[in-house]
Amino acid sequence: MERKLLMLAAAGMTACLSAPNVLAQFVPSMESLSDLYPGKAYSPYAQRTFPSRVFWGDTHLHTGLSMDAGLFGARLGLEEAYRFARGEEVIASSGQPAKLGRPLDWLVIADHSDGMGFFNDLEAGKPGIIKFEQAKRWYDGLQQGGEASAAAALDLIGTFSQGKINPEMMAEYSPGGRTYKTIWEEVVAAAESYNDSGSFTTLIGFEWTSLVAGGNLHRNVILRDGGAKAGQVVPFTTQAPIGSTDPLDLYKWLENYESRTGGTALA
Repeated sequence: MERKLLMLAAAGMTACLSAPNVLAQFVPSMESLSDLYPGKAYSPYAQRTFPSRVFWGDTHLHTGLSMDAGLFGARLGLEEAYRFARGEEVIASSGQPAKLGRPLDWLVIADHSDGMGFFNDLEAGKPGIIKFEQAKRWYDGLQQGGEASAAAALDLIGTFSQGKINPEMMAEYSPGGRTYKTIWEEVVAAAESYNDSGSFTTLIGFEWTSLVAGGNLHRNVILRDGGAKAGQVVPFTTQAPIGSTDPLDLYKWLENYESRTGGTALA
């Protein structure tokens, strides 16, 4: 009996070993399999072409560092933005508690490159700003609140979009200014601090917006690198003499960034 079982086992092993030679001549197709399984493919992943792991984020988030966002009530900063995006509860600019139903997987804080941080110091009444007639007018309107505040906000945006903003006043909030450089360093440092590999990804970026006669042309710029490379530059702006309203000049800046740092950029 044992001898017969051993012979049967050996025969079965021989059949298994020879099976690949037979199967290699069989090329499966939808037609050849239709009789074997009349329903849908038994494997749920067969013929699947859509992404099965989707990561949700935002490429265009402003904080109070952006003039337009600040003027219309967004007073929170980098820290609050990252904490909110990754699922923490924060107190909104309105004073109400706020929390996302589902945390984001990644975030780009893309504040305006032009005048980054200007509104914060304007609202605070910084002497170096309100000594200028334009800023004093806007500051007084903001302090009054209500319609006066809204009028000041619209006047500021209109003045900027028409290219009539005082360049001397904006010098510290433009490339070459120490204040501007410091603000960008804070942007980069915050992104680095909140980047948590595999859990929450921060991407360093900014918004370049050409305003020619009030017509908006937006480009969200994402520097696809860490702070070591992104920190070697400051954002490209539209204000003369360094900036430009021509998107082709922005692309030259991006090419220069890549050649200078060895990094990559996306606009």
